Amino acid sequence: MKILVTGATGFVGRALVDGLLDARHDLTAAVRKLSLLLPSDVLQVVAGDLNTWSSINQPFNGKLEQTLRDIDVVVHLAARVHVMVDHSSDPLVKFRSENRDATLALAKAAVNADVKRFVYISTIGVNGNASNSPFTEKATPAPHNNYAMSKYEAEQGLLDLAKESAIEIVIIRPPLVYGPSAPGNFSSLLKWINIGIPLPFGSIYNARSLISLDNLVSFIIHCTDHHAAANQLFLISDSEDVSTTELLRKVSKAFGLTSRLLPVPVSFMVLAAYLIGKKDVANRLFESLQIDSSKASDLLEWKPVITMDEQLKKTADAYLKNEKTL
Repeated sequence: MKILVTGATGFVGRALVDGLLDARHDLTAAVRKLSLLLPSDVLQVVAGDLNTWSSINQPFNGKLEQTLRDIDVVVHLAARVHVMVDHSSDPLVKFRSENRDATLALAKAAVNADVKRFVYISTIGVNGNASNSPFTEKATPAPHNNYAMSKYEAEQGLLDLAKESAIEIVIIRPPLVYGPSAPGNFSSLLKWINIGIPLPFGSIYNARSLISLDNLVSFIIHCTDHHAAANQLFLISDSEDVSTTELLRKVSKAFGLTSRLLPVPVSFMVLAAYLIGKKDVANRLFESLQIDSSKASDLLEWKPVITMDEQLKKTADAYLKNEKTL
């Protein structure tokens, strides 16, 4: 198929591009500027920043809109993600502009170009930041921050668009994605464990659903052409839930190290996190968040292509290789 990918130079995007090329698809990447990170056989179309796609002064148009006329499927990964220090005067307005409005501008252009399917990568944050029981597709949305709210509003706009047109919408809500070159907190975690810093996370008995990079890429590709995926929402994970303590032990094992985890009481760490303004970090470390991915396996007959231990080994090996080249 002829597939257009946004966010192709990002953590998930680069892996998805490789997977789609391996599957012999014809790829176009919508990029802010031409990039050397993408293979030469990927056509790059300069589309500018997300915040210009739906603005009054610079409406979504031009070369990318023309390119869509020859596209079968759009996979929309590009987004404004979590911002550690947000200097926007109104952060929610900024998130809505780049995540909701830009997404709908692209989708409407895809409708006008007769694109068959639009695959949207959302976030499990639409469901909430913690769960007492596994989330399913039927759970009532409870976006817990500006990012999740903007993604949920984009989902709603896409579903409305599907009712008014022939385009097929597929929405995927993944949890934390881990793998080689993962950004953010997961990258910091690898660094701490590799240099042997003792961590106070030896007595955490929560349950977290994660998804490996390889499994997410596999599922996205599965959703580009499976007939039963049309106009469906999917919550997706590795189907192998772990506590924070178990995850850290698995990461240590992937590095060939013995874990150095101190059994500090969770209540003490939660209090400390709240006092220094790290409530969100505390939620991710100590609360449970589980996902029921049975719809993906039952409806699409999809199964994870890699285990957590296998993906963590690949991640650790890539980390160590990168360290040697620095």
